[in-house]
Amino acid sequence: MTRHRRHLLVALGAASVLALAGCATPAGSGTPSNPADAPPGASLGSLWPAPPEGDVLAQGTVMDVGGDVELCLGAVAESYPPQCSGIPITNWTWEGIQGSETSGDVIWGSYAVQGTYDGEEFTVTQPPIMLALYDPMPFEDPTGGEAGAGDEDALLEIQEELPDILGEAYLGSYPDNGWLWVDVVWDDGTWQDAADDDYGDDTVIIRSALHPVDG
Repeated sequence: MTRHRRHLLVALGAASVLALAGCATPAGSGTPSNPADAPPGASLGSLWPAPPEGDVLAQGTVMDVGGDVELCLGAVAESYPPQCSGIPITNWTWEGIQGSETSGDVIWGSYAVQGTYDGEEFTVTQPPIMLALYDPMPFEDPTGGEAGAGDEDALLEIQEELPDILGEAYLGSYPDNGWLWVDVVWDDGTWQDAADDDYGDDTVIIRSALHPVDG
């Protein structure tokens, strides 16, 4: 069982307990979670977004170590071969795919991939595209160019808490222009609403690495 799977099961179990207590809705139930139902100041730690419906797009490093393939959406260690931890991939083949490198039993490359994500695994549904050849659609700035309200110390304090709160869904974060920009594997708006509920709607921006194909 991967660390990602273990974290997901813990998160789902916690969400189920909270649901029974009237605090939150279990992830994957199909019913949107409401930050107002969570304990005060703990929305981001109590809620979990349901897996996306339909195909999603992602840009990252595909890492194959002895046949175990993962999609790394966060940091990649600059070793040789590189190292990273990501989402397990199913339905992956290197046949006919260009842009990969090999060292020993490790094969890797950077790609835009399309597929489905069930909260545990990413299943490829379309041939991947080398990132060097990929022309992504631009994403609108959620801040509208406006500065956030967070000061540096407050943003760094929030940043310190996030790895424990979000677990392996957390990819990274950085403060900029009064905002704390937070990258996660997947968010359908649940975590953005939770962050707004906890910290105010002018402090934290949650960015999902997975994007719906039709969105």
